[in-house]
Amino acid sequence: MSDKKPLSPSERILATRRKFLTTAGLAAPAVLAAPAIVRAQAPIRWRLQTYAGPSLGEHVIKRQVDAFNAAANGEMEIELYYADQLVPTSELFRALQNGTLDAIQSDEATMAAPVDISVFGGYFPFATRFSPDVGSLFTYYGLDEIWKEAYSEVDNVTYLSTGAWDPLHVFTVDKPVRSLEDLKGLRVFGVPTAGRFLSRYGLIPVTVPWDDVEVALRTGDLDGVLWSGFTEMYEMGWADICKYALSNSITGAWFGSYYVNTPSWEKVPPHLQQLYRSTIDQSHYYRMIWYWGGEAKLRVEGEKMELTSISPEEWNQVTKDAESFWDEVAGESPRAARVVEILKKYSSDMEKAGYPYR
Repeated sequence: MSDKKPLSPSERILATRRKFLTTAGLAAPAVLAAPAIVRAQAPIRWRLQTYAGPSLGEHVIKRQVDAFNAAANGEMEIELYYADQLVPTSELFRALQNGTLDAIQSDEATMAAPVDISVFGGYFPFATRFSPDVGSLFTYYGLDEIWKEAYSEVDNVTYLSTGAWDPLHVFTVDKPVRSLEDLKGLRVFGVPTAGRFLSRYGLIPVTVPWDDVEVALRTGDLDGVLWSGFTEMYEMGWADICKYALSNSITGAWFGSYYVNTPSWEKVPPHLQQLYRSTIDQSHYYRMIWYWGGEAKLRVEGEKMELTSISPEEWNQVTKDAESFWDEVAGESPRAARVVEILKKYSSDMEKAGYPYR
């Protein structure tokens, strides 16, 4: 008889999802590698830092970097750094501009990018329902052009691409949220724009270094997090601390983007630029499936957090309040107004399209 301890439901789910790494395109970079040849010149070396810590970074960026390094065949090598390892996350953009970093992965709001669309990066309340919404907004509705336009006005930074991450929920250590009243006074670590929106209901956004979140949750300095969906809660171990998960989603998917230092990018030959863009696209594909499928299974089968909900009547008020929040943001700049108009148009189109779009 085997004395091996049976896996819990969430452990089985996470194990299955990690197995996905062996079948997804980004799992085996050696397959992509070209035959080895001798090169006279030293390889191009880049430093890339992500917003994510090591456990999350394994899925949102490391596979892409590994695949690129293997396929670059010695012509170029990217060194990957996780959250706050070289510079604080809040200084990512500045470090990219001055060449301390050659590339970054983040959202505008988290790193306070000096562009008038930064409020839309990360989680913009109720901008998306599903992860495919992100790619559709950027590909078919013009957000990609607006992002490129905004960053063309910033020295030394080139915007490359945006993809979808997980949805956004409120998770709490020992204070369940079952009404808007329960949000009052909650100190949560989270993304700036969603925190700004929910602060109208009394929630208190708190900023701490990513590595300090777990300790702050355990000591009571934080009551919870407003930073992710169920996937990341389990992957990062925060589900071991938080007892409650609010099932009402503030946004269906995070806007996460890739940027490069312009002088560094211009030194990269075209075939390696294309390789970098291609591995970004592979990463978008892998990540969307990893989040989408795993998110659902962990909500249904995960055993670590009790699901709570705010009634449809109260939540309808929240979605109604988001409309005035959108209009408030639209008043911040003409370009922000253009983004809001696109979001409104997209939302209307999805409602008209009906099932399965809405």
